[in-house]
Amino acid sequence: MRKLICVISITILALVAVTAQAQVKYNQYGVAVSSDRLDVEAQDGILVLESPNSGYKFWFDVRAQADAAVFFGAPDYADPIGNAAGIRRARFAVKGQVNENWYGEFDMDLANGLCELKDALIRYTGIPNLDLQVGNFKENFSIQRNTTSRYLQFIERPMVASALAPSRHIGINAKYAKDWLWFSAGAFSQQVAGSEEWTNVADNNKDFGRNAGYSLTTKVVFRPLYKMENASLHIGAAYSYRTTTTDLATGEWGTYRASARNSTNLNRKKYLDTNNLPGFHHNNLWTVEIAGHWNGLRYETAYIGDNVHFKADAADPSTKNFGGWYVQAGYLLFGGKHQYDAKGAKYTKVERGRKWGDLELCGRYEICDLNDGNVYGGGAEAYTLGLNWHVNNNVKFMINYQFNNNDRYANGKGKLNVGKDAEGKPTKDFTKVVAADGKAGVDYHMLCVRFEIDF
Repeated sequence: MRKLICVISITILALVAVTAQAQVKYNQYGVAVSSDRLDVEAQDGILVLESPNSGYKFWFDVRAQADAAVFFGAPDYADPIGNAAGIRRARFAVKGQVNENWYGEFDMDLANGLCELKDALIRYTGIPNLDLQVGNFKENFSIQRNTTSRYLQFIERPMVASALAPSRHIGINAKYAKDWLWFSAGAFSQQVAGSEEWTNVADNNKDFGRNAGYSLTTKVVFRPLYKMENASLHIGAAYSYRTTTTDLATGEWGTYRASARNSTNLNRKKYLDTNNLPGFHHNNLWTVEIAGHWNGLRYETAYIGDNVHFKADAADPSTKNFGGWYVQAGYLLFGGKHQYDAKGAKYTKVERGRKWGDLELCGRYEICDLNDGNVYGGGAEAYTLGLNWHVNNNVKFMINYQFNNNDRYANGKGKLNVGKDAEGKPTKDFTKVVAADGKAGVDYHMLCVRFEIDF
């Protein structure tokens, strides 16, 4: 009897051991790992896998934007502007909250067959109201730059934001957000985007032993209406100290350049362009901005300035000052509401007023000036009217009409005609243009559409 009991006991223990061993899971490296069942659901059309227990969350973020534009009304001396169509963005991102305190993201753009890194970051959120982040991501400077392209009111950002406001760089950043106060400070280095930038970084390092360069960027935002549900007021200011970085070609290192297209990506002519200014030491970039919303109304204005300093032995050591501003507003016509992202200090997805969606009527005026001293990078103003159809959580159609008014100095580094000379011939040299002030330069109209889906 005792032997039987002993055999039964050993058998039970063996079965328990085998069962326990069977429950252990291993990764591809043969290491035992813990496992957690996930709930799978679509949240506003976004595929999300989420744990009900551990705080783990994983999702895909995909975006496609198809644009087309026609251009008309340019003067007879202007270089032809070709009508065009293209994939503005084809984004694929993987995002994960690995536990309550750690978040990671990887984002690529594959538009028009080109591969470019966007975000690649790790974020710690374990301290209340504070985010610590390292990797490649947007600097917190301009509300226009920091607003994701899926929630822009117009097809493209204003010229001054494209020309001067910093975008993504590799770096580290701390951000605090609570109630009426939002504050960010970070240190950054060069761009990490495509193969061209990395080749430049490698060549500058290998052949010349050049430092990567750096920028220090800080921003503060006050939000006095933070307690209101259907309204917001965003009052912000930012400053950035910037040096030359090694993502420039080896022959361009140590130079400064600012450039912009006329608020469209399909016209590849950069009328505004300072060219590479040698002897660059550093620049002080700054902005002030005011934005807000009340139910279906949203408005925004900002001035961005850039004070560019050169070395004492530069050919022209005098400080150059560039800048510009814009004002824009939009209104949801069928009862929809705008929404403010308090943590990101920017605007996010609209709340539509009808089952079929909502229409948003928008207007914008903007100026960008890259002329100062003996630098003639060009100046321009643009008037834009837009109509957005927010179909559902994932689909948006946009149409923009725009009139662009470029001055006589906006000749794309001397490559584009800006008027006629005394013999009536088209000329790229603004000193030879005989037209009166305000009459020269390339003025033209644009009609552009965008079809967008996010999933």
